[in-house]
Amino acid sequence: QVRLVESGGGLVQPGGSLRLSCAASGFTFSSYTMSWYRQAPGKERELVASITSSGGNTNYADSVKGRFTISRDNAKNAVYLQMNSLKPDDTAVYYCNSRSPIGRRNWGQGTQVTVSS
Repeated sequence: QVRLVESGGGLVQPGGSLRLSCAASGFTFSSYTMSWYRQAPGKERELVASITSSGGNTNYADSVKGRFTISRDNAKNAVYLQMNSLKPDDTAVYYCNSRSPIGRRNWGQGTQVTVSS
């Protein structure tokens, strides 16, 4: 049974930092592309960052490029999102997502990130 459990969200002031973690189980983690998505109230879910199975390639939304870093530790079945220089527009529920080699996706429950002064 695929499980993705996010943690690390919370309240932070503009300019601050947070690190999100996603603990994965129930599948061959090292074979899956992992991503972080986010959804703010009234807006569509958007891809924030993704990382290939080996960690050799990453992709970022333009809005977070240079501020966020996605990484993974296949030995720990975990993926991370380091978020620096946070802005109020980063406020959203952040979701961990897995994509299998045949394109099947699973989602975590989400963790709230609030950037507020």
